[in-house]
Amino acid sequence: MYDLVKDTYPVIDRFPKAHKQVLGKEIEETCLKILTNIIKANKSRTNERFELQICISDELDCLRILIRLSKDLKYISIKQYLSVSERLNEIAKLLYSWSK
Repeated sequence: MYDLVKDTYPVIDRFPKAHKQVLGKEIEETCLKILTNIIKANKSRTNERFELQICISDELDCLRILIRLSKDLKYISIKQYLSVSERLNEIAKLLYSWSK
């Protein structure tokens, strides 16, 4: 997830100025929320971990929609979209494996 966050910033810098402040900022904040909650979930061994996993899953769904919107508005390329989608799917698989 860290690499996804790191790679997101240069892409968002290329968004049109008006959308960088809204859509770009929301993508950044959502990525950071996911990263922060993953760190918290890794350290938690209580029922809080399950709640954090649900929160991470919800944030991943939101991020998928935001990335898809960016692609549909042509702010990111199909190649970038596929790369991000693949990473998000990997994170979702890891999240699912935690719940077992």
